[in-house]
Amino acid sequence: MRVRRMTAAALATAAIAGSGVAIGTPQAGAVPIVDPLYNGFVSTVGGCQTPIEPLIQLCTNAQMLSPETPLILTFNPVGTNIVVLGYGLLGNGAMRPELITRLMAARDLANQNPAAPIIVTGGNPHGGRTEAQAMKSWLIGAGINGGRITAENRARSTIENANNSWAIARARGATGLVVVTSGNHLRRSLTNFREAVGGAVPVEGVVANDPSGSAFGS
Repeated sequence: MRVRRMTAAALATAAIAGSGVAIGTPQAGAVPIVDPLYNGFVSTVGGCQTPIEPLIQLCTNAQMLSPETPLILTFNPVGTNIVVLGYGLLGNGAMRPELITRLMAARDLANQNPAAPIIVTGGNPHGGRTEAQAMKSWLIGAGINGGRITAENRARSTIENANNSWAIARARGATGLVVVTSGNHLRRSLTNFREAVGGAVPVEGVVANDPSGSAFGS
């Protein structure tokens, strides 16, 4: 098993090095990757779209995160699903600022790409509603057509967010996923979602910014 993982990591390094992606400054110890024009190029090169978990982890750790609209959403909004990850509600069911920040980013993506379906994912009910129900209500109140929004109400963790959302997206024939969450949560989320899809479709992410323009929670 150890030999297999080392081989996968070596393959990932070679794939990233040969992808032609520009160099930047990633997390310490990671292979540097910067998307030179748009967020999303490395979702389909350098190892991020693969069933090999060590390769997914290496590529995702090396990726520079961005609040910009990913390429897969720009070029194929009909097939690309926007997935918004929940955050724990207050005891009375009210949403915390971090969740509202994620929804603001999702609203902007949805308005820029009106053909893209939306999945809001999160269970953990408080105050008589789940995270997904609260998120869907907020987006409808922000002017997004409720017919575009699917509420995934069972997930209790990021791994369940990924598995349950992919089940919904796969059933409707999705060709890609764009995950929206906070900056300090996105890398782990991308890893979980890429593992969930097993290389079937590209998965990219969008960092939710707070109103001051910084990555919330990062």
